[in-house]
Amino acid sequence: MAAGTSRKIYAASARSHTRRANKSSGLTLPSGFFPAVLLLLLAGLVAWGYQAIQPPPPKICGSSDGPPVTASRIQLRDGRHLAYQERGVSKDVAKIKVVFIHGFDVCRLDDVIATYTSPSLIMLSGQELVEELGIYFVSYDRPGYGESDPHPSRTVKSQALDIEELADQLGLGTKFYLIGYSLGGQIGWGCLKYIPHRLAGVTLLTPASNYWWPGFPSNLSTEALYKQPTCDYWSLRVAHYVPWLTHWWNTQNWFPSLGATRPHVLCREEREVMAKLIAKGASHREYVRPQGRYESLHRDLNLGFGTWEFDPVEMENPFTGEEVYVHLWQGDEDTLVPATLQRYIAERHSSWIRYHELTGSGHYFPHVDGMADTIVKTMVNGKQ
Repeated sequence: MAAGTSRKIYAASARSHTRRANKSSGLTLPSGFFPAVLLLLLAGLVAWGYQAIQPPPPKICGSSDGPPVTASRIQLRDGRHLAYQERGVSKDVAKIKVVFIHGFDVCRLDDVIATYTSPSLIMLSGQELVEELGIYFVSYDRPGYGESDPHPSRTVKSQALDIEELADQLGLGTKFYLIGYSLGGQIGWGCLKYIPHRLAGVTLLTPASNYWWPGFPSNLSTEALYKQPTCDYWSLRVAHYVPWLTHWWNTQNWFPSLGATRPHVLCREEREVMAKLIAKGASHREYVRPQGRYESLHRDLNLGFGTWEFDPVEMENPFTGEEVYVHLWQGDEDTLVPATLQRYIAERHSSWIRYHELTGSGHYFPHVDGMADTIVKTMVNGKQ
């Protein structure tokens, strides 16, 4: 009987054989697979982000897919249209002709001065103003608001020139008065810079200050900005530093963004005025943004709080040798426009700006009973 042949298999050899078998039978990924996947994911994320920050196209008034034109409009030299509304006496007989510049997230229908000025002050002669006084008001939709065409390349200067052309086409004469409220008051600085020769007088009602105007002491402007509500603070910083993100920032829900006025941050007078306006139903909200939020609100933020081509804090008197008066009104409890910055500007320009600070008043003081009359009287009487 033949003896069987025995074979010794060592443990180390067995393990090596098993590893080779497993290696050859496992899934082998192509070289560079994971970098390619990461690159695709990154490309997808970039594409999504790009789409997210792109604002929708505006719905131009009068176009096939846009809202109808219902307002009176003029056509500017560059082809754009400005919508406007006239109030008061006829401009053909008016002694005082006033262009009103509306603020943020409102429109031509929100001319608070024309709305609240007493009819007797507008229509009747003499009494408290000048003999046979009559006042004509025109308010207009700023670019992208209401029924005025958007202006993607608008600047501080272009907005001043829009006003000059509006006055020319309406036949307001060589000079007219200007009243700007809130962010519209900020545009008043542009008019003082670029069209002072057309202004008979200027009234700025709590004009918004750009926290990045270089003439402000950095500690003063920084402190004023920090006092803003968190949502406004970040929205203004985005508008200044990364304006291409303004649309996304103010339409997303992840981070605090610009919101509607919140009663808990308003002063007493502001709350009272808001309650009165709500009770009256005095809102034109449906007329403000028919062409989209981006062309109205977001471009407004980018321009108002971006980098300006001049600094109002450092302006020289544009009316040297002329009797033209600039009046700046401010409530000391304004929760939207800091009084501290207004005081600084007024002090720097005390030789040519008449500063009126209202104790206990907030941002909506022009709506308070009798205030519009006071503002108009002061404007017409000039130096007070």
